[in-house]
Amino acid sequence: MDKFAIIFQPQNLALYWTGFLATMELLAISLLAGGLLTLPLTLMRVSRNRWVSTPVWLFTYVVRGTPLLIQVYFIYYGIAQLEWVQAMWDTVWPWTMFKDPFFCAVAAFSLNTCAYTVEMLAGAIKETPAGEIEAAQAAGYSKWNMMFRLVLPSALRRTLPGYSNEVVMMLHATSLASVVPALYDLTNAAYAIYKTYYLAFQPFIVVAVLYFILTFALVYVFRLLEKRFLAYLRPRTH
Repeated sequence: MDKFAIIFQPQNLALYWTGFLATMELLAISLLAGGLLTLPLTLMRVSRNRWVSTPVWLFTYVVRGTPLLIQVYFIYYGIAQLEWVQAMWDTVWPWTMFKDPFFCAVAAFSLNTCAYTVEMLAGAIKETPAGEIEAAQAAGYSKWNMMFRLVLPSALRRTLPGYSNEVVMMLHATSLASVVPALYDLTNAAYAIYKTYYLAFQPFIVVAVLYFILTFALVYVFRLLEKRFLAYLRPRTH
């Protein structure tokens, strides 16, 4: 039997489908949770008060300076396996969530993408043209009104190209979730077929193709968003 034909057997396609759903769920929840954390942390990061900005700088520095795999290990094999945490698995929130492997993976990915996005957005805020700030001040905007009605929307638009790269990197990084037991993503689906049929390359080639298709789709979506929200940056044709 052709080795690739094994991949397309119904039971093996079902494994890939299960892994695909888990991968997309992990990506979506991580980006959503990371995005919700990003806004308040970004405002703290650009604060002129060092007591407010320094803890966020330290957080982003540590997260961006360590491998994501180590962060996954630290949360699942570190925090989640501490005796005093396990003693509260069934009674005390939020420690009850740490017995769920999916939550541990989501926590690691969310904090990781949050750290990178905070620095991107903070950089975009600091690069807001001085003319826009002066115009808002001349119009009588308050500090917070100017931030939420002018500076932040402008920074979010200008962050789109960089954030698209971050989303793609997070998609690829979801393959690291395979190190967490009981979490069945695309990589684990390929590994299950490998162990069953002793196929060294075929299952992982299929996974690579699937990741390529997903990457292309994400890039296309972000290109459309950039075309819509960054149209004012394109040179005008006469």
